[in-house]
Amino acid sequence: MEKFKHYGVKNGHLYIGGVDCAELIDKFGTPCYVMDANRIENTFKAFNDAFVKENMLGGISYASKAFSCKEIYREIKALNGYIDVVSGGELFTALSVDFPAEKVFFHGNAKTYDEIEYAVKNKVGVIVIDSYDEACYINEIAFSQNLVQNVMIRINPGIEAHTHHYVQTAKIDSKFGFSVFNGEANNIVKFVLGKKNLNLVGFHCHIGSQIFEQKSFILAANKMADFYAGIKGLFNLSFDKLNLGGGFGVWYFNGDKSFEYGDYTSSVSEILSTVKIEFNKRNLSVPAVFFEPGRSIVAEAGITLYKVNAVKKIPDIKTYLAVDGGMFENPRFALYQARYTVLNPLKMDEEFTEKYTIAGKCCESGDIIAEDVLLPKTVAGDYLCVLSTGAYNYSMASNYNRNLIPPVVFVKNGKAYLAVKKQSYEDLVRNDV
Repeated sequence: MEKFKHYGVKNGHLYIGGVDCAELIDKFGTPCYVMDANRIENTFKAFNDAFVKENMLGGISYASKAFSCKEIYREIKALNGYIDVVSGGELFTALSVDFPAEKVFFHGNAKTYDEIEYAVKNKVGVIVIDSYDEACYINEIAFSQNLVQNVMIRINPGIEAHTHHYVQTAKIDSKFGFSVFNGEANNIVKFVLGKKNLNLVGFHCHIGSQIFEQKSFILAANKMADFYAGIKGLFNLSFDKLNLGGGFGVWYFNGDKSFEYGDYTSSVSEILSTVKIEFNKRNLSVPAVFFEPGRSIVAEAGITLYKVNAVKKIPDIKTYLAVDGGMFENPRFALYQARYTVLNPLKMDEEFTEKYTIAGKCCESGDIIAEDVLLPKTVAGDYLCVLSTGAYNYSMASNYNRNLIPPVVFVKNGKAYLAVKKQSYEDLVRNDV
């Protein structure tokens, strides 16, 4: 059971955070999201350790689009981290637990005027500009509030990270950022510098998600050093902050690279070292560097528990296990055929001899959780556990088919506690008129 060492197996049962999955099922029901708080903390600290190792300023800004609720913001606050948010709702949730507004990066390529106004009024640390229009909105609102708003500009360095094309964000035709190749990046810098209520503190880039190739991040650091040098040549200005985004890959399935805590420290250390070398080489002051890991902080810390409602065998073709969840609480297979590792958490001591496809309960042929997975013989009434569901599952959950969004449970040091209540039918119709 070496490959499940981050979880734990005892008497044939799977454990997460020191808690038996059988206990979680009994107490919270299914479907249920479970998050290991210790693993979140240890991964975050592993990223942060790189800054100590390289003696550099900056830090880790948790990309909360991966998983957002009050409890995760409390966790990051306790770790003295930064966060990035991409909507007024994420910002409201963070501020509702007194997360320090000055440690917030506000992203998004289509922020609304109301969202920008909310961010400026609450004095968020940095708003990342992604269009001329929002630069005007921020400046106008900051003027009305008699303050100067710190901003960064999102730059598109044109690096194609080797990942699914839906999650590549730095291609020349991306909806994100201003390209370094056609003069747009230089033009937006000049435009922002002309706004009296904007204080440009640096630049941001993000090259994609689920990236395993370290050279992609190294190339991004080089490209951004070139860009900073070009901006200094054009405007005789230096900037003291650089945000290199996130996108570090995580393990979902056999064949994916598996990172240990030290691997994240080493990876970030190498990137920070590259920044120092490349900025010094160009006679530039070394900026404070920020990274925005999201998936890599929470994905492998999370599991989802299901009950098997029915077994349907199609002779000589496949056998379906129909569960009480589906694309309403995990849409990633339907979106881009994401692969998962599936276990029978109460039969961990049995041989994985049967092949199944895990089907959800939604009225869609594409409502699949995982295809052709090996499990012990599984029958109706058994339970399943899908690993690495901590990112982009709860955050993308919906009420499709009027299904209820499951609860979120945190586990830590052998204790389980509720972080998000399960929806009720009353919650479902609360806003209906």
